[in-house]
Amino acid sequence: MLAAIVCGILCGARGYSAIAQWLHQLDQKLWHAMGFWRRPPKATGLRKLLLQLPADALESAIRQWVESTLGPLDEAELQAVSIDGKSLCGTLQPHVRLIHLLSLFDQKTGCVLSQCRVDEKTNEAKAALSLLQSIILKGRVITGDAMFCQREVCQQIIDSGGHYFVVVKANQPTLQETIAAEFQAAFSPDK
Repeated sequence: MLAAIVCGILCGARGYSAIAQWLHQLDQKLWHAMGFWRRPPKATGLRKLLLQLPADALESAIRQWVESTLGPLDEAELQAVSIDGKSLCGTLQPHVRLIHLLSLFDQKTGCVLSQCRVDEKTNEAKAALSLLQSIILKGRVITGDAMFCQREVCQQIIDSGGHYFVVVKANQPTLQETIAAEFQAAFSPDK
């Protein structure tokens, strides 16, 4: 059933009803290829399955599959991985905060390597500390926006053997001036 759900989503079906409709329109040979020997389940069956699956276990299984699909890291070049947070579309409800996810995204393949929910009592930078522990950082360069220009985040990346490239904006003038000073020509008393 999970294979059918994933295939339905990859084909553009959004929601339980759309996935079930897509699945029931397929040829019977494809049903058999997906493991269905009778009629595939309807939307309620798909929904019940997904509600019973532990989200962490599913996330872990998908992460392991993505890592095995990508194969080992090439030591000769750094793998670029973006870290960014997004609010899920359609999760806005009265008196309830949006569901906000923080993701590590492989820039070469377009795969999400890992993601976590950002707790409403914290921010993306604090959530990044635990998310960065979920993947191997050696041989990777983590790119991010100004939100991740935090000592703790950058230090954790370095301590784990990774590299980072983050944006520094004018709202951090001291840091911006310090970085700019590193790129200015040095004063030479001999000249």
